[in-house]
Amino acid sequence: MPFDLAVIDLDNTLYAADSGVFARMDKRMTAFVARELGVEREEADRLRVKYWKEYGTTLRGMMLHHDMEPEAFLHDVHDVDAHQILTIDYALDDALSRLPYHKVIHTNGIREHAERILAALGIAHHFQRIYDIRFNHYIPKPSSETLARLISLEGALPARTLVVDDMADNLQAARELGCKTVHICHEASGEWDYHIPTFHHLPDSLGI
Repeated sequence: MPFDLAVIDLDNTLYAADSGVFARMDKRMTAFVARELGVEREEADRLRVKYWKEYGTTLRGMMLHHDMEPEAFLHDVHDVDAHQILTIDYALDDALSRLPYHKVIHTNGIREHAERILAALGIAHHFQRIYDIRFNHYIPKPSSETLARLISLEGALPARTLVVDDMADNLQAARELGCKTVHICHEASGEWDYHIPTFHHLPDSLGI
């Protein structure tokens, strides 16, 4: 099926989940929550995971339950020196080159973090836009409303949109809109249109 738009997640989708980037963010997030609330690290880590599971991001839970201002949190958490971990990925660059679609990033992170990740991987030139957590007033994925707004702004239709993500909940929201879905995961789960272990396999899976 031809597509006009590819909406692509960033973290743990364009690079391997075990790269260490997200682990650094988790540590910084726990430390920030501990400082913000004046609690021990164990309690901060519990809240980090609890809010992430309930609201899609720890940030959302902190905003709702602790009236936290988001920007200081976001900049601190994403200050992970990604260029020290990631390097230019020529195979990924080739895979993106083979996808003849309008491509955008949709992330629960911030634009500045996305720009650093894309630069470290050497693939920034493939993406026309970055939609970050600020796009819809800090409401995170999964959100069918946010995704529908994004697709509309890009002048596309859900039926001709491909959504690529490592999180099943995010793909469920996409499927509810009528988008085609790609799950990036080493173990197949759910009934998605495509399942691949890494983004590099996508063009072959699509028959390109």
